[in-house]
Amino acid sequence: MNDHEKLMLSLKIMRNSSLGDMFWYVLLAFCMWVLFYVIFREQIRHRRISPIDPTSRQVAREIIYSLRSIAIFGLVAALTVYAACYGWTQLYFRVDDYGWVWFVLSIGLMILVHDAYFYWTHRTLHHAWLYRRFHHTHHLSTNPTPWAAYSFSPAEALIQAGIAPLVAVLFPVHPAAFGLFMVWQNVFNVLGHCGHEIFPRWFIRSPLAWISNSVTHHALHHEKFRSNFGLYFNFWDRMMGTNHPNYEQRFESITDAPPMNREESFGLPSGMPSRTIPPRSMNHIRH
Repeated sequence: MNDHEKLMLSLKIMRNSSLGDMFWYVLLAFCMWVLFYVIFREQIRHRRISPIDPTSRQVAREIIYSLRSIAIFGLVAALTVYAACYGWTQLYFRVDDYGWVWFVLSIGLMILVHDAYFYWTHRTLHHAWLYRRFHHTHHLSTNPTPWAAYSFSPAEALIQAGIAPLVAVLFPVHPAAFGLFMVWQNVFNVLGHCGHEIFPRWFIRSPLAWISNSVTHHALHHEKFRSNFGLYFNFWDRMMGTNHPNYEQRFESITDAPPMNREESFGLPSGMPSRTIPPRSMNHIRH
C-alpha cells in the first residue's frame, strides 16, 4: 500500500466513523428525547433529577457542539488508522489473526480502559486552569439532556477521542470491535445525560451500585461540579472518595418521591412550576 492509498483509506475511515457515530448518537439521543421529554413527559416528571426544564436554546447548543465533537472524533479515527498503516499501532483487520475470543474480550478491555481514562482525564479537567479552557463548555448544561453527551469544546473533544489511539497502541484492536465499543459508550453516555433516573429504588442499596453508575450520579456532577467523575462504573469514585456525599439520598428522593410532591423533594414550595425556577448562577461556583 503506497502513501496515497494509505491516505485514501484514512479519509474513508474518517467519513465512515463520523457517519456511524453520528447515526448512533442522533438515533439514541432523539429516541431518549422523544420518550422522556415529549411522549411520557408528564408521566415520568417525578423521575426528573433537576427541577429546571431545559430551554430550546440549551438543546440547540448541545446539538451543535455534539456534531462538532463527532467531526473531531472522525478526524482522530483517521489519524489512528493512518498510524496503523505504518505499523505504529496494534490495529488489525482480520479477525482470524487473534480469533473471536480475543475479539470479544477486547471489547470488555476497552470498556475498562476507557472508564479509567475518562475518570482521570475528567478529574484533571476540573483543575481551575484547565476547566475554564477545556471543560466549561460541557458544564454549560447544569441540567443536561440526551443531546449533552458529546457537547464538548474542540479541545475536550480531542481529549475524549484520545481513547482510540490509546487502546490501539496498548493492545490488538479490530476496527469492528472498536465500533461495537463505541455503540456501548454511546448508549451509556446518552442515557447518563437523559435527566431522568431509570434505575429502581432498590438499586442504590444493592451490590450493583458499587459497580455501575446511575443517571443521578452524573446529573449530580453537572450540578455540583466537584464530585462524581466516573463514567460507566463507580470503582474509581469509591476508591478515591469522590462520590458526592448526598448521592444515595438524592437517588432515593428521586426514585421515591410521589409525582404530586415532586417539588417538595427539592425543598421547593409545593405547586411551583418547574420552568419558573431560575437556573443556577455560574457566579456562585468556584473552580
